[in-house]
Amino acid sequence: MLLSALAAFMSCSHRDRYITITGFAQGGTYAVKLNLNGVDVKPEEIRDSVDAILVNIDKSISGYNRKSLLSRFNAGESVVPDRIFRDIYEHAYDIYEITGGVVDAASAPLFDIWGFGFANDSLPSDEKVAQVMAASGMKLLSRDFPDSGDNRPKLNFNAIAQGYSCDLVAEYLYSIGVKDMMVDIGEIFCDGRNPSGQPWSLGIDKPVDGNNEPGAQIQGVFRAPEGPHGIVTSGNYRKFYIRDGKKYAHTIDPRSGYPVQHSLLSATIVAPDALMADAYATYCMVIGLEASKEFLSGRPDLEGCLIYDEDGVFRTWCSEGFVLEEL
Repeated sequence: MLLSALAAFMSCSHRDRYITITGFAQGGTYAVKLNLNGVDVKPEEIRDSVDAILVNIDKSISGYNRKSLLSRFNAGESVVPDRIFRDIYEHAYDIYEITGGVVDAASAPLFDIWGFGFANDSLPSDEKVAQVMAASGMKLLSRDFPDSGDNRPKLNFNAIAQGYSCDLVAEYLYSIGVKDMMVDIGEIFCDGRNPSGQPWSLGIDKPVDGNNEPGAQIQGVFRAPEGPHGIVTSGNYRKFYIRDGKKYAHTIDPRSGYPVQHSLLSATIVAPDALMADAYATYCMVIGLEASKEFLSGRPDLEGCLIYDEDGVFRTWCSEGFVLEEL
């Protein structure tokens, strides 16, 4: 059940009237800030519509809702996909192909056996990893939505679901005439300007192990460029465990079946939409620092900030268009 709230405040322009909608969704909180200037829809109706979108997403593709279409699909049931399920599946298949299998929504069992998915196992044997890899991956599925069956791979859209959710909420806001917005559902989509008439500014969290409270420790501040952008940070400092002195983080390379081991601690990606920012943040966290630098340097449609460990000191690398005001 979603519990949401509304707050209203004026900006520097008498014509602008910003509101903030907050609530709980997808295992955490969300906040949507928007300018009502030029919008005829009542704030309460906007709040209810945003809540309805998030409820529909939960019913469709949540792996933690046992009654969702995704959970039923993963249990082997034959399900009729709704628009959300079919849409995100098609996006996931595209991303699998574009990234060469680095971001693979059908590698869900790998996350389960390492304790980062919908189950709580950890430290699987090499034999178990090989066994699960053989039965996992988009390589076993087609672009068309898969039929039911016990042998199909399970799906996990966690690498793109929050970004996708931001995009759906933004799509609705655009449809009612909103021009200035920030949608924060764990990941970010923003457009236009904030109540002060300035570009939206975002804190980039310092990737300290156990830094579980967004904004508590900040590496720097990024001011978003004008226009629509998804902004997503992926990192290995919140979901991890340590066994025998070795850190096992939740970023798993579907090509090897094992958690990554490299110096890259977090990747913040700016893309035209939040889904792609989400996907490419995960992509960078899998391929590591040097490969990510090369990748971002060759993509004029993306910007990125990489924070990495160098002999125990945090270092940052930013693409040409990503200006980080370090604190």
